[in-house]
Amino acid sequence: MTLTLAPSGRTRGAGPAGRHDGAVRHHLTLRHLASYAHLLPAVATIALLAAPVAPGNVSTSGKVTPADAASAVLVLACAVRLLRDRRRLLSPAAAIVLGAPVVGFAVAAIASPDPGAGVTGFVRYAQVFVLVPAALVLLLRDRRDFAVVAGAVVALALVQGGIGVWQYATATGASYQGEDIRAVGTFGPSDIMGMATVVAYGLVISVGYALAPGRRAVRTGAAACAALLLVPLTVSFSRGTWIATALALAAMTLLAGWRQAVRVFAVLAACAVLLVGGVGVGSQLITQRLASITQVTDAPDQSVTDRYTLWSAALSMWREHPATGVGLKRFPDERDSHASLALDSGSDTAGAGQTFTREPLLSPHNMYLLALSEQGLIGCGLLTGSWAALLAGGAARLHRARRAFRTRGAFHARTAIAPGLAAVGLLLWQAVDFLYADIGGPSTPLTAVLLGLTAWWSLNSTDEPAR
Repeated sequence: MTLTLAPSGRTRGAGPAGRHDGAVRHHLTLRHLASYAHLLPAVATIALLAAPVAPGNVSTSGKVTPADAASAVLVLACAVRLLRDRRRLLSPAAAIVLGAPVVGFAVAAIASPDPGAGVTGFVRYAQVFVLVPAALVLLLRDRRDFAVVAGAVVALALVQGGIGVWQYATATGASYQGEDIRAVGTFGPSDIMGMATVVAYGLVISVGYALAPGRRAVRTGAAACAALLLVPLTVSFSRGTWIATALALAAMTLLAGWRQAVRVFAVLAACAVLLVGGVGVGSQLITQRLASITQVTDAPDQSVTDRYTLWSAALSMWREHPATGVGLKRFPDERDSHASLALDSGSDTAGAGQTFTREPLLSPHNMYLLALSEQGLIGCGLLTGSWAALLAGGAARLHRARRAFRTRGAFHARTAIAPGLAAVGLLLWQAVDFLYADIGGPSTPLTAVLLGLTAWWSLNSTDEPAR
């Protein structure tokens, strides 16, 4: 019988006893993996966003993607689990924060002159801002569950970012100033912001885990992921995403401690110089794109002019219907009667395997103005109020975790800082990005999942909820 050395230094047999030990370890591993089975619908929702998107108008009402279907399974699995385990529902505070927007959605749907569009819009808004986030709040048990779902988002960002960098390097991306170099991942030119959004989510999460105290291997790996994701974010040429990411990362760095902030800002400045100066052929285009951020008022390009015109149209709709708005999913129908002649009704898209098409401008590209125009003050107030409550609760919980770590060095407080930084950073990023974007397109289910992660952090009063 062959003998092997056990970890404790004792010899153990490779016969029946050794096989028994191996079977026990295998059984324990399976039990460990099975303990995360409840997260499979959430991970599947994220993973399906790596599938290529068919060319076409991704904003068409009623178009259901595989990720949308998986998010519905996520909500259904949560409901079944609640009934089977007889677990308690959301706390009263969580129910109010997450459920308040439903009132606004319902009022806007009832007041809409188009009942069909109202029902479709109600389902979509409830999915993204209420049902999926509530399901994540109920399914996540502790920070390890948070890390699993967050890790899946980072993995998706690395995959999409890798495809985007390849598109930039081989000139097979979306068209940008006459060259097919814009990184769009598998989302295609019809959802020009999809890859940039996914990469930004992964970058914010990675930075949160890199800045927080914890195991060196985790922090080093997270920092490496963040460095890698900076490249596809840069070649996405998305000015709004750049601004939102810069502000969110700056806030997260300051929240992590001012001494560390000085070191991080110095490193980021050096990385920015290397990225802009060392990316080769497209460096001039990147520099021009960065410079255009300061020219959006003095010398706006057509895309900025269109955005300003759409914003004005949204405000005009709200003035006509201040309380309840024009109705869910009604912005495209009301656009032309409220927009000036400066609006170009569509944007040119091409490249990344798609022929030249005109993509219609069906939203104001500003989530706050979209909610204000379609839902009025009632819906917009309840929706933004819910986000503000999540941000305030998340920041307060992060402050408590950091104070506990500084005063007592508590292990649970240390390990809670990473998801706290990531959650607050994601909320800040989304709040800024919604100034330049709104929901729509294949990446929308991921926004719902990320809101669920941040809601779990904000609405749980303890670091370790009961399993």
